[in-house]
Amino acid sequence: MPDHAGLKAADLRNLLSANGIDTGGELSIELISGGRSNLTFAAADRTRRWVVRRPPLAGLTPSAHDMEREWAVTSALAGTGVPVATPVAIDRTGEFIGAPCTVVDFVDGDVIRSTDDLARWSDADVEANFDALVRTLAALHEVDYAEVGLADFGRPDGFAARQVRLWTRQWGLVQTRELPDVERLASLLAERIPDAARSTIVHGDFRVDNTILAPGDPSSVAAVVDWELSALGDPLTDVALMCVYREPVFSRVLGFDAAWTSDRYPSADAMAQRYAEVAGVDLGDWGFYLGLANLKLGVIAEGITHRALQGGSSGAAGAERAAEATASFIANGLAALEN
Repeated sequence: MPDHAGLKAADLRNLLSANGIDTGGELSIELISGGRSNLTFAAADRTRRWVVRRPPLAGLTPSAHDMEREWAVTSALAGTGVPVATPVAIDRTGEFIGAPCTVVDFVDGDVIRSTDDLARWSDADVEANFDALVRTLAALHEVDYAEVGLADFGRPDGFAARQVRLWTRQWGLVQTRELPDVERLASLLAERIPDAARSTIVHGDFRVDNTILAPGDPSSVAAVVDWELSALGDPLTDVALMCVYREPVFSRVLGFDAAWTSDRYPSADAMAQRYAEVAGVDLGDWGFYLGLANLKLGVIAEGITHRALQGGSSGAAGAERAAEATASFIANGLAALEN
């Protein structure tokens, strides 16, 4: 279809033209992901395809839908050993489409979201994919962020403490009911901030369905996508989040049986240990990092329902029920700290 409530073909054509790209023939636009986070569209003319991302139509929360952030980090990583889609254009202010957005080249490949998608792989494929994902994350954390022009991308010092404050503050913006254990978890985390940490580029949302795999090859990552939560900070926050996404309750957040929660992948503990081996690092106060990751996912789950109740879900199935997972994440976070 030529238009969508979040993106009109004429507006996109004007944005591309302003960046020196002449489109041939009518532009087609298809919503390929929406309701959980930023809206993602596939756009095409007769010869070329792009992916366009913009914030949700309603229920926005500060810093959670940052187009400038995605643009900066993918532009910097292009040409490094970390695979990303080639940046094409950015609408920083919404001048062209009515909201900030980014445009990147379309990357052909496989996206594994559900357990049904995973079913076509052999066990050897799953193992190869797990290894590729861990190596890709470790490669990201090895990038010298100053050397690729990201020295001013953020303040890496004190990252973990700011994350605790950020997700505590976000809870106040998106909570749909009282849940005292959220404040309890946040308070305990604030008292247990690690004294020292590495500083790297962090993705902030790393798991299999935020990658595009080379066609027919689970062992090759063609592009890492969804960089809206990226930052400079402690890489163990990325590792812990990757592991906490393995919790079965995460499927309730997405509204379907998520591939990343499948027991065909190694356990969360095995994933963490494999990363430590590949990256050559210690996992530090692992209980703290797991607690923080659970706080973050609990608040994100609540935020999905918050947006749905405000009409910002774009019809995504089950968005109104995503917050049912929040209490489980918070309980798991408290348990991680106690253990």
